[in-house]
Amino acid sequence: MTVLVWITEATWPACVDAARVRAARVHAAPDGIALLHVSDDEVAAAAHRAYAGLLGRGHRPDRDPGVRLEALARPAAADLLEAAAHRLGRPCVFLEHHGRVEHEVVRAAAGAELLICARDGEPGRPGPRSLGRATRFVVDHAECPVLLVWPYGEETPVPPEPLVPPGSGGWA
Repeated sequence: MTVLVWITEATWPACVDAARVRAARVHAAPDGIALLHVSDDEVAAAAHRAYAGLLGRGHRPDRDPGVRLEALARPAAADLLEAAAHRLGRPCVFLEHHGRVEHEVVRAAAGAELLICARDGEPGRPGPRSLGRATRFVVDHAECPVLLVWPYGEETPVPPEPLVPPGSGGWA
């Protein structure tokens, strides 16, 4: 079973918890879970265009905020994937994509048996407004089943880490 977990900065804990529960229920193979993070290249491009538009061409590239954002994006994505893998507590595959987020998620989900993602719209509003633009696109276009989870908020506590059977080394 291949489970793809879409990791975003705001909602990743709920998605990882759903994947952990799902994998335990179906006894997924160790390499059956992939964590996907997509960096939106448009953010860095917009910063570069704004810098070039305000100051014109020919200015120092080391001061270009677009270049700085690109340099920060890769380690930030790696850190986020590492944190998600640690919370998952089982072997998994990391997928780092760049581009238009919704298109990259749909493309990555093409071979998956399940995509797990979180609602990212207006909190507490069931229905269409509980999904942001990218998530709505993914739900509409993914070629596999999609499991939507509610992200944890202040009113919904994060479930505790599961206990490991006695004698196996403590906490998972």
